[in-house]
Amino acid sequence: MVRRALGTFPEAPSEPDGKAAAVALLLAPGSAGLETLFIRRAVRAGDPWSGQVALPGGRREAVDHDLTATVVRETREEVDVDLRHAERIAALTDLNPRTPVLPPIVVRPFVFALPERPRARPSSEVQSAFWSPLSDLVAPGVRREITLPIIGATRTGPAYVLGDDTIWGMTERILTTFFEALNNKFA
Repeated sequence: MVRRALGTFPEAPSEPDGKAAAVALLLAPGSAGLETLFIRRAVRAGDPWSGQVALPGGRREAVDHDLTATVVRETREEVDVDLRHAERIAALTDLNPRTPVLPPIVVRPFVFALPERPRARPSSEVQSAFWSPLSDLVAPGVRREITLPIIGATRTGPAYVLGDDTIWGMTERILTTFFEALNNKFA
């Protein structure tokens, strides 16, 4: 179902304008159906995304021949999950931060299918990692409007709230795009 729904997703341009990054939306079978991996970024001075829940990934480096190589390298570095032989299902729409105080960057989300749920081993860049069933993310009331303090101001917007974990910003936009492409098949 996921392959079919995302198979018609428009292919992203080969290279985005601006500083490029890539993240991985990993799909693996779990006890409650398909699950995806999230990370909580380590708290670091000067990191505008410090402490936030996100998808594994990061900025493109000179050693990366394309953004697929970036997401494979970054996922391995951050959580020790090897995507070299994983099935790449789709590249979703490139995104930019909406907050002008954040660095100018273009993020390309990639969706990967894994035959089983690997153990994530967080690096020093990652405070923790956890798997969440997709069905939990589309449960009634999980996606809602919230207000958060962001860099000296407050901002209200949509977020997925899973217990103590709040998924907002670009990661919320990636998940929402993904679920819209699937027509909420996990509800």
